[in-house]
Amino acid sequence: MHPTMKIGIVPVAVTALAGGGFALFGGGALPKAQPVAELPANPVAGVQTQKVQATGVPTPETGWREEVLMKGFNVPWGMAFLPDGKLLVTERAGQLYLVDLKANSKTEVPGLPPIPEIGQGGLMDVALHPNFAKNRWVYFTAAQGNGSGNHSVLMRGTFDGAKISDAKILFTPNFDKPGGQHFGSRIQFLKDGTLLMTLGDGGNPPNAMNGKLTRYYVQDMDSDLGKILRLDENGNPPKDNPFAGQAGAQPEIYTLGHRNVQGITMDPATGRVFANEHGAFGGDEVNEIKKGHNYGWPKATFSKEYSGATITDITSLPGMDDPLVAWTPCPAPSAIAFLSSGKYGDWKGDLFSAGLAGMDIRRIDLDSAGKVQGMTRLEIKDRVRNVIQGPDGFLYIAMEGKNGRISRLMRD
Repeated sequence: MHPTMKIGIVPVAVTALAGGGFALFGGGALPKAQPVAELPANPVAGVQTQKVQATGVPTPETGWREEVLMKGFNVPWGMAFLPDGKLLVTERAGQLYLVDLKANSKTEVPGLPPIPEIGQGGLMDVALHPNFAKNRWVYFTAAQGNGSGNHSVLMRGTFDGAKISDAKILFTPNFDKPGGQHFGSRIQFLKDGTLLMTLGDGGNPPNAMNGKLTRYYVQDMDSDLGKILRLDENGNPPKDNPFAGQAGAQPEIYTLGHRNVQGITMDPATGRVFANEHGAFGGDEVNEIKKGHNYGWPKATFSKEYSGATITDITSLPGMDDPLVAWTPCPAPSAIAFLSSGKYGDWKGDLFSAGLAGMDIRRIDLDSAGKVQGMTRLEIKDRVRNVIQGPDGFLYIAMEGKNGRISRLMRD
């Protein structure tokens, strides 16, 4: 971890803070972080002991470079390293590729069913089963449906090195949302072999189901919208999930109160889980994910509507976790990685959050207790869709658009 500048609660528009600066785009004021109220006895969820770090754009990181490894990608949504060092890479339009970075080659992998591309959804994340070397299982998230009714599903197939076989849907959420927004859809395996799957809130207003804005299902325990789910390797909710057996609650729910989580990662040593989350206009978040906790959306948020209208004046509520970080303006976080290797010196133990609108990687300096000590920004100048740690300990990033590519981050 790095002795970067300290950050604190930002009540007004500023260009610098004591101990190190954060310049704000446009000079707009950030919403004030409100005090955390006392929790009721035995709450389902708690708040962080550290107040939210509400801030603008971190100062630039120095002494690093991007090493471009391969070009020719469009929207490389998911990446997973195979034991032989090759990569499985998903394209949102529905293709799965076997990528050999050393040979600068990619080969389309057959065997998946047709995947519709619906707005922000399509073929999204890819993850290997922890025991992949023996069972050859690969997991995917993918959009299903059409523009008037759709959702993201969890799929699994068997990869023999050339093709996917026995591809099937393991889990389907209990909603069909209209439109093509907010699929969530990242996968993270936990130390116990279960997995987390993120799901978005269904989209911005006027997106609605049964006369109710989809975002207002996020706090409903009978809906999978705006939740992180915990499933076993076969797509079933484990019996020790926090709401299993609770009347009216979906047993697969692990956490609630999310707008659109597109990044989730784990510290392999401690099992701590961290996620980044899209706000609307401002209020993008990084959270530590804890079993059974509520992360506030849309009741408590630093975000505003894209029109500038107020969603709520409340940024903190009892029984709901404050974010570790809240960013305004939005970097539009698309993925996040916990760096467990020592390849980058004192960056070890930090989080690396990829940004679409921010066109950057944001390094979040964590102490051993998971508290934020500071942040810096690695400017990429293209939309960063993914960031993962490779088996060699280096960070690999995927950019989308006309300069779509896969690169490795190097430190001088």
